[in-house]
Amino acid sequence: MKQDPPTNQPTNHSTLQPTPSAPTNPTPTTNLPPTNSIPPTPPPVPSPATTQPNRNPASTHSMVTRYRVGTNRPTQRYTLSVSTISPIPKSYNHAFQDPHWYRAMLDEYNALIKNNTWILVPRPSDANIVRSLWLFRHKYNADGTLNRYKARLVANGSTQLTGIDVDETFSPVVKPATIRTVLSLALSRHWPVHQLDVKNAFLHGSLSETVYMQQPPGFRDSQHPDHVCLLQRSLYGLKQAPRAWFQRFAAYAARVGFIHSRCDTSLFIYRRGSDTAYLLLYVDDIILTASSTAFLQSIIATLHAEFSMTDLGPLNYFLGISVTRNTSGMFLSQQKYASELLERAGMLTCNPCRTPVDTDSKLSADGDPVSDPTLYRSLAGALQYLTFTRPDISYAVQQVCLYMHDPREPHFSALKRILRYIRGTMPYGL
Repeated sequence: MKQDPPTNQPTNHSTLQPTPSAPTNPTPTTNLPPTNSIPPTPPPVPSPATTQPNRNPASTHSMVTRYRVGTNRPTQRYTLSVSTISPIPKSYNHAFQDPHWYRAMLDEYNALIKNNTWILVPRPSDANIVRSLWLFRHKYNADGTLNRYKARLVANGSTQLTGIDVDETFSPVVKPATIRTVLSLALSRHWPVHQLDVKNAFLHGSLSETVYMQQPPGFRDSQHPDHVCLLQRSLYGLKQAPRAWFQRFAAYAARVGFIHSRCDTSLFIYRRGSDTAYLLLYVDDIILTASSTAFLQSIIATLHAEFSMTDLGPLNYFLGISVTRNTSGMFLSQQKYASELLERAGMLTCNPCRTPVDTDSKLSADGDPVSDPTLYRSLAGALQYLTFTRPDISYAVQQVCLYMHDPREPHFSALKRILRYIRGTMPYGL
């Protein structure tokens, strides 16, 4: 019995010729749609297990396609990125489109408003207006996992004018030797050591200068769009911000009973009867140790009454230094920092070296100048901070730092030797 073609399919008679005969008993297992022409030599019919339905039933041409014989393969789409971390936005407009970064910006802005950081005033005609901008970064834990998204509103200190809206800028920071000494003392006496983080530390500082700043980008007041911010508190990015915060904290610490150390002004000592506590301040990070847990908690409560801070618990990660404490002692490691340093130098997969310095030759001022002195100075400065937990490279780093003013190729070779030594001794620490 001949099968009639469907009436709803058009036929192009100019290109197709009617066939003289049609099969009288078509194979029921094929998925071929009804057509007006049959190929003279049809290909083998695929098995029913692999046959797929024709997804283009309206075609009436005589060409043999994969859809007709059921051998078409589904398109495989691969996921190019599997990271769930939102990338750092290029501008505040891009940040508004990401819920993570938008929430971080709202938290920062609300904290500034709650702290009465500024008041809106009409724009003075003869005043210097400091620019404001948003900075974004990821905050990671010691194991490399994401901790939180951080958005920071900062003032562009490069637009400040000395003598007008900025004067003194020096602010002391704790010395590495002081940190090692206090940790050794706490470890030998079995004292608890906690880490505190001051939220928006620079906002607690008071300004002695008159500083005007643009309204935060993306948060301009709709009723007063032309007004500017008259700062009542210090703000990140201002040249005097670290000094203002340190003076504010030092004044409060002295008021509650702390005294400065004569050797390091960032070390605060508190004694009450037989109890003793040591507090180390590095910008907005605090290390606190005391002779008893109860005494330590009372000090934390006193500081928390004045400043908004978080008790991060026992010390485990401080200034890029991983701290591991057990019954036998304390281990300080900068392995993550060293890995980032090697990556910055492009030597993450370099061949390791057994020693950090060549004892057969001495460095001198001779040699060709390096092509990138800025890179040399940056790497040498980063190596200086690595000596905090790597005293084995102190001498070698001191030698390459002697020529930071005019680095030569032999000096760069000596610096690369130190990096190769670090590559082979990544797990080392103090």
